[in-house]
Amino acid sequence: MNNIIPSSMNSTLYNLIGYLLLPIMVLRLIFKGPTYQKRIGERLGFFKTISVDVVWVHCVSVGEFRAAVVLIDALIMEYPHYKILVTSTTPTGSKAITKHYQNRVFHLYFPFDVPFIIKRYLKKINPKACILLETEIWPNLIHNLHKQNIPTLLANARLSQRSLEKYQKMSVFTKQTLNKLTLIATQNHNSTNRFKQLGAEKVITLGNIKFDQNPSVDSEVVAQLQKITGKRKIVVFASTHKGEEAKIIEAYTRNPIDALMVIVPRHPQRFNEVYKLAKRKGLKISKRSDNTHCEACNVLLGDSMGEMMAYFKIADVVFMGGSLNDTGGHNMLEPAALSKAIIFGPNVFNFSEISADLLSQNASIQVQNADELLEKVAMLLTDKANAKTLGNNANQYFKSRQGVVKNLIQEIKNHIKHP
Repeated sequence: MNNIIPSSMNSTLYNLIGYLLLPIMVLRLIFKGPTYQKRIGERLGFFKTISVDVVWVHCVSVGEFRAAVVLIDALIMEYPHYKILVTSTTPTGSKAITKHYQNRVFHLYFPFDVPFIIKRYLKKINPKACILLETEIWPNLIHNLHKQNIPTLLANARLSQRSLEKYQKMSVFTKQTLNKLTLIATQNHNSTNRFKQLGAEKVITLGNIKFDQNPSVDSEVVAQLQKITGKRKIVVFASTHKGEEAKIIEAYTRNPIDALMVIVPRHPQRFNEVYKLAKRKGLKISKRSDNTHCEACNVLLGDSMGEMMAYFKIADVVFMGGSLNDTGGHNMLEPAALSKAIIFGPNVFNFSEISADLLSQNASIQVQNADELLEKVAMLLTDKANAKTLGNNANQYFKSRQGVVKNLIQEIKNHIKHP
């Protein structure tokens, strides 16, 4: 039935929903607390007009920004006469951007995708081009950029099977939106095929820019962590989500491992929740922020931002979260870059091609539940040769796929002219 609804009707309905939800979205930010309340005006298009020429890059949060750093650096080099504007949706993303670039780029919060807000926002920033990352498909933004003949690229694009099925429910509207993009440059062939199934015409496969990351590790932070953890074996449970920590801790109580568990929740607002969970289960837990020796602890809570690479650096084994629930997994390439033994759960649809490659090259282990996870962790802690082989294979795979950003910049140059 969706296929026979006129595209104008889909657009009208989308905008109507946007107008109706706008007060709720603003209230939701207010109720989320001070970090979300700050600079709400930017999301509504209220900020000082940018008077210089900008190329606009949008990264949702910390993960997308970290992956995009190598692209942003390349844009700064390629377009020295433009200023780069980097937007984010989350406060953690905002903090990461401003901490990394200081005043070398502009930073704003991303606008709500409501017509009058988008028009005001674009008038204030007047971009010469817009680069959206991964799955940031915003119909009103893309429509208005297209209307103003502003080149708009969906870079490092990915589309899971689940997202494909969602977009197929409004296929006419989706097809129109996608074909207003100047180019869709995907991470892999699966995503390319899915975009084409939605009717997108200007799609190419370039690969994942995350392979071009040159992840830096802060040696000072590493030294601090080593002082906290001492000489213990360390297992990092990275970017965990609600429900995952409970499963991991329950499995640990049934089958303890001879190592310090470092749990780093994906979202900082959950730090206290995870701390209380471990306490309730009778585990000895310390916080990274306390910066005290953790010799007798079962768990160290990674309640810090921007230190993930340092956690990976000190790890003997890394579990990538978001994969024991239905989140779809998180970036396995950062620990791969550091030659770490990687484990992930059954749900990795956000990284389906990368996870399949890692498994096929004996560069990772996939588990089906938390009990199996703890069993594999225990095995790798005792079988150091196997752990080293997994890590080395992961690193070789990471290096073999580099060079994506160079090709992406070439495509960008075909559409974004020098001033």
